[in-house]
Amino acid sequence: MTKKIKKTVIITGYDCNNMCVFCIDEDKRNLLNKTTEQIKLEMKSARERGTTYLEFIGGETFIRPDILKLINSAHKLGFKTINIATNGRMLAYKDFAKKVVDAGLTDIIFSIHGHNGDLHDKLTNCSGSFEQLIKGFDNMKKLLGLERIGSNTTIVKQNYKNIEKIGKMIFGMGIRNCEFIFVDPSCGASFNRFNENVPQISKAAPYIRKCLDIGKINKIEHWHIRYVPLCYFKDYLSQISELDEVKKFKSEHLAPDFKNFDVENSRKEIGRIKTGHCEGCKLYDQCEGIWKEYVKNYGDQELIPVK
Repeated sequence: MTKKIKKTVIITGYDCNNMCVFCIDEDKRNLLNKTTEQIKLEMKSARERGTTYLEFIGGETFIRPDILKLINSAHKLGFKTINIATNGRMLAYKDFAKKVVDAGLTDIIFSIHGHNGDLHDKLTNCSGSFEQLIKGFDNMKKLLGLERIGSNTTIVKQNYKNIEKIGKMIFGMGIRNCEFIFVDPSCGASFNRFNENVPQISKAAPYIRKCLDIGKINKIEHWHIRYVPLCYFKDYLSQISELDEVKKFKSEHLAPDFKNFDVENSRKEIGRIKTGHCEGCKLYDQCEGIWKEYVKNYGDQELIPVK
């Protein structure tokens, strides 16, 4: 059995230069960001616990004035992977992008929510964010290379019908490490405005499957869907993030307002649910179910056990 990679995700704070309509951290933006020293201590402790994969997320981590110092500190501590999830806007500035790589960043994940500026900017609530994202991607492609670049796309009611187009655009950009993420309505904007943001899985699934086919046809190793019930994706099990994740990683999340040292197991216990409709499904033991908040709003009639 392959030894799992120990992964530490440090949520540095919730400040952001976008205001995404689905943001899970919408109600946390008034919380204080972690200090430089707090994050340095967390990194040191993580290395002592055996972490080799470090990821910074926010909010938007690149707007922190100390981010170059933090990346460099992580580099000196010897993390094999130093990754940052970002909306990409700060990386549109070439000098800054170069400084980030010179400091020791090894990998980057861009959040891409639309196939054009109209859709992406509508979802980020920030005019020009798509243009900056693309400039940031172009800069990092030259500095890091495509093999070190990934993408995240949140699937919401406003973009699910365009998810295949978004996938084709991402494929055309050359990105081959992709996550398509069904929106989490457990808290934040999609809890507050569930009906505006959360699509029905039965309606979204056909579009999502067409997007996943891009990865399947082109034999892309990581072209995955996250946070969906398996009954709608029984022919795409090799592209389910959670099934892949539990084989590869042992993850912990360290945020300003919580610490979770068992991410893979706690999510299915805290946020997701399997209902009576799931009984008898041959994928029952593998599946994490669907979001509890989803069932509260839409019920469970869409869940159809796989026989």
